[in-house]
Formats: sequence, C-alpha cells, structure tokens
Amino acid sequence: MKRYARAAVVARLVTQIAILFAALLPCAAQQAPAASTAAPAATTKPAAKAVPLATPATFVGSETCGTCHEDIARAFAMSPHEAVDTGDKHGFKGNACESCHGPGSNHIQSLSAVDIRNPATLSPAETDKTCLTCHRNQPTTAGRLEASHARNAIACTSCHSIHAHGPDGLVVRKFAEVNTLCESCHIDVKASFAEPFKHRVPENAMTCVDCHNPHGSFKPGLMRMASASEPGCFKCHGDKRGPFTFEHAPVREEGCQSCHMPHGSQNAKMLIRQEVRLVCLECHANLPVPNTRGIVTGVVPPAFHDLTSPRFRNCTICHQKIHGSHIDRNLLR
Repeated sequence: MKRYARAAVVARLVTQIAILFAALLPCAAQQAPAASTAAPAATTKPAAKAVPLATPATFVGSETCGTCHEDIARAFAMSPHEAVDTGDKHGFKGNACESCHGPGSNHIQSLSAVDIRNPATLSPAETDKTCLTCHRNQPTTAGRLEASHARNAIACTSCHSIHAHGPDGLVVRKFAEVNTLCESCHIDVKASFAEPFKHRVPENAMTCVDCHNPHGSFKPGLMRMASASEPGCFKCHGDKRGPFTFEHAPVREEGCQSCHMPHGSQNAKMLIRQEVRLVCLECHANLPVPNTRGIVTGVVPPAFHDLTSPRFRNCTICHQKIHGSHIDRNLLR
C-alpha cells in the first residue's frame, strides 16, 4: 500500500510541474521578440563616416608637411623631384608635396586622410593626370597617352616609387631589378626566355628597356628605335643595318620579327622555323610542284631549286647576304 501511495504522490508532483511550465511558456514567448529587437539596436549602430572639411584648402608648404612625414621628407630631398621644390619651372616652388597631394591646410587641421589627395588610391587615369601635369611634353613621355600601358590602365606609380630610390631616379636601375619589375606583369614573356636560344635577359646582361620604351613608342610593342626611325635591333646589330644597294624587303618593311623571335626560340639564331629553308618559304611561297622531268622545283626566281637535294635545303649557303647586299640583286655571296 505504501508503494502505491508513493507513486500517487510522484504522479501529482509531475502533473503540477507540467501545469507550471505550461503557464510560463506564453510569458516567455511575449518577452522574446522585445529582447531580440532591442539587441540589434545596440550592436548595428552605423559608424561615423569621415567627411572632408568644407573650408577651401590652401597651400601650407613642404616644410609643414615634413614635420609629420620626416622619413618621406628626407627621401624626397635626395630625389630628382626636389627640383620642383627649389625651382620656378613648374610653379610649385616650396610646395612640392602639394603639387601631387593637393593643398594641405585642411589636412593639418583634421589629420584625416580624406582631406588630402593620395595618388596611390586614385584611379590610374587620375594618377596619370597628376604626373602629366609636369611631365606631359617631355621627350621621355611623348607616347605615354597612346601607349599600351596607359590604355591598359597601368598607372605611373605602378613602376615609379615617388618617394624612393634617391638620386638614381624614381625607378629601379640595376639590371636584375629592372627585369624583375617588368616580369612581375609580363609572365608570358618571362617564360619565353627559358628557350634554349634567347637574348641574355635572364643573365641580366641586358634589360627589357634596352629594346622597349615603357613610356610609349610609335612602333608596336613599345619598341625603341635606333637612329631616329629604324628598328631598335640595329642599336646592337649594326652590321645588319645598311643602307644596302639591294635590300631584302622584309628587313625594311616588316622588321627583324619577320624571321626572328626576339624573346626566345627553340631554333638556332632565334628563327621562327626549325630550318632555314622553311623560314624562306614563309615568303617565297611558290610551293614545290613536279615538273616535266619529275623533279620538284623550289622557289622563284629562279625556279631550278631541287628541294629533295641537301644542297638546296639551306638557302643561306648561296644567299648569304640575306639582310641586304651591295653587289647582287639576289643577295648572293
């Protein structure tokens, strides 16, 4: 009997606890939305956005800028841009810092980055506009506006470090550093220098800017020119320059790239084909056909080359003056 009485007591306790929980649940449900709506109000408060000062900014001078930016001021004093601060040529004497960053009076009051212009954070077009304020009509940047670097939105500051490099200029000068800078973007060209026949760029015996003008050129590929209007290749390969009495037309009309791969090739002499005769047949394209004697003839003129014979497979055995000749129209030796 005691066992049944104890069980009845436990059953009544369980029933009372269940009734109590059922009574508390509606109250919890009513209070939960209020708590959930109040919490975000405290955590999602928007941060105050920096706003430029409304007062017109004025020049304060480079010395004022140097009081805070001491390291930059020291580097600037040793750079070519110091001439802007000490000379009257560009109209920014004593205000060289503000020639690029804009008037700084508001910046020294607020110490906020929004009150000063930073070319590194501008669009490439705006950065170039800042640099070309002084450099627009200089010979080194004559083709800048039409060059592929400008069209591809490569800003001046992508290659030039305005506050660095001291008296050596605003860009790296050592051969290895110049090549590394160019290769950081031109990965495909870097790979071509792994070919067995190449210019000696990987050995840092020459640099990319020996052949290319990064500021622009009137020739495709930013190619430099030699002697005012001739291909830049003649700067080193002067024996191929001429002028010749009898010229090889592709050399004059299409340039060295018509036969050679300038960056690197798997073929000797950096040729575009593995055999000399195949290079010649790129232009002399009267393809071999059988004649009445069953002999395969080669190119014209003259049409007597038997390409099945080894003696005719290397055109330069006879036509040695392939870049031009002073004595023979057919560029013979």
